Amino acid sequence: MLEAVIKAFKIPDLRAKLLFTFGMLVIFRIVAHVPIPGIGSDVKANLANLISGNNAPAGSSQGIGGVLGFLDIFSGGSLSNFSIAATGVYPYITASIIMQLLQPIIPSLERLAKEGERGRQIVNKWTHVITVPIAALTSYGQIVLLKSQNVIGATDRPKFSFFGAGADPILTLAVVLAMTCGTLFLVWLGELITEKGIGNGVSIIIFGGIVAGLPQRILQAGKTSLTQNIISVAIVIIIGLVSIVGIIMVQEGQRKIPVKFPRQVQGNKVYGGQSTHIPLKVNSAGMIPLIFASSIIIFPTTVAGFFVTPGSESWVSQAANWVVLNFGPSSILYQVLYFAMVVGFTYFYTIVLFNQQNITDNLRERGGFIPGFRPGKPTTDYLMKVLNKITLIGAIFLGLIAILPFLIGVLVQTQVSTFLSATSLLIVVGVAVDTMKQLEAQLVMREYQGILK
Repeated sequence: MLEAVIKAFKIPDLRAKLLFTFGMLVIFRIVAHVPIPGIGSDVKANLANLISGNNAPAGSSQGIGGVLGFLDIFSGGSLSNFSIAATGVYPYITASIIMQLLQPIIPSLERLAKEGERGRQIVNKWTHVITVPIAALTSYGQIVLLKSQNVIGATDRPKFSFFGAGADPILTLAVVLAMTCGTLFLVWLGELITEKGIGNGVSIIIFGGIVAGLPQRILQAGKTSLTQNIISVAIVIIIGLVSIVGIIMVQEGQRKIPVKFPRQVQGNKVYGGQSTHIPLKVNSAGMIPLIFASSIIIFPTTVAGFFVTPGSESWVSQAANWVVLNFGPSSILYQVLYFAMVVGFTYFYTIVLFNQQNITDNLRERGGFIPGFRPGKPTTDYLMKVLNKITLIGAIFLGLIAILPFLIGVLVQTQVSTFLSATSLLIVVGVAVDTMKQLEAQLVMREYQGILK
């Protein structure tokens, strides 16, 4: 592997792509530490404590830290720094999910997505347009949430709120605009990586943020392990390594459906007659179901956090506090719903992708067929039957990975498992494998030995 990487750096254009990708990640990390004007170090310290759960601000609600921790993953640690990129690329991911869900519902949008490069560019343009209001609302929502959790004190300046005594709407608007522009800048960096670098740019941005935070998490886990049973710590490490291997196996696992093409004679030449296969992946949806489920399951807690008033005895505040406690990441109800949503969204997104690919129509147009099944509906029914069976394995596996930190905490009774995030594992492993594949393809094109055997 190291030899292949060295050879890759000897290729001028490939070396330029790798260095460009690395340079964009460096810029991203710089932006992740650019503070929002007017934010003091005490506010950032309160936010970091709320996310970590240690020395949280007085009056803050339990469970909010877990929600903010999930959002911190997608911001690459920018949220804990309360930088201009605090919302990360999460609004863009939300906009992309919305556009994908609308395609089966809106026929004109579905036809546009199938028109090739021009259609994809138009869909991407509308995704960018939708990203702007989502980023603005997310930015303002974070400000309101942090204010309700006493991260931003009532006497701190600036006073973030469009309403209320002593509010400073101009400053709040400036901060919202700064955070929105930070999100759009990260999306732009991601698209530059996709165009001129290696790998999917937005995924690389998220990957870079997670990897940048790993040393600190490992250090915290190491400090915690000093007071924990060494056997429990070893179990956590083994489970983590096994999970990585399992993720790779499931992500790469596929069922090959044989396909044949009849021979065609044109003049003195014979065309066709080849045998190939359709690769149906065990997990066609990738990490999208986790993102879907996480986005939905944290929504009630996030909204309830806006109405939690420390020390208040009003029924609204008490009801919101009940939602935060019972739908927080530490509750059993949260884990059960999370598992069910991941399994359901895996099936849903797999069917959406299968319908978008139009495998049956493409086979019919090219004259191909699956041995033993007639073209048309019988072929579609057979493919859906096989897809449902293998997707069950992928869906249950994703569901178990999603609740893995909770299961480890219950089994070994240790806090070291907190650094094992299901979403982080899937993103890091998935992005690493996809990037290595793209690098391998570049090497194979130049007749070099690939990195992946």
